[in-house]
Amino acid sequence: MSARAPLRPRAHYRAWRQIPTRWADNDVYGHVNNVVHYAWFDTAVNAWLVEAGLLDIHAGAIIGLVVETGCRYAASLAFPQMVEAGIAVARLGTSSVTWHVGLFAEGASDAAAEGHFVHVYVDRATRRPVPLPAPWRAALGSLAPSAG
Repeated sequence: MSARAPLRPRAHYRAWRQIPTRWADNDVYGHVNNVVHYAWFDTAVNAWLVEAGLLDIHAGAIIGLVVETGCRYAASLAFPQMVEAGIAVARLGTSSVTWHVGLFAEGASDAAAEGHFVHVYVDRATRRPVPLPAPWRAALGSLAPSAG
């Protein structure tokens, strides 16, 4: 059996968002429940898209649908920690984006968890895939990790 690959380092991620843990995030085992990590992935990515002026969650013609997701866990997080969520675009397709999201305890050098998910961008009304517009491609391209 091969050893598990290490989680991606901080340098992999291009944009950051601080997310406070909440009392309700902890489970009976005393740490943040695994389902909360997925909510943080959504928060980090969609907040960036809104702030970048790309996503209009109420009236925009294009919306992202999640078609794949996964997470690897390496360490516990717990209330009242602050979490630093790093995001990167791992793959930019015609109408899809593969996101990497790293969750770090505030100031920690190693990720507590890392996730990925794939958005397919679709027309809001028809739910059919649409090519990403040039402004989207340029902004999303800025989140690609540097080679190395």
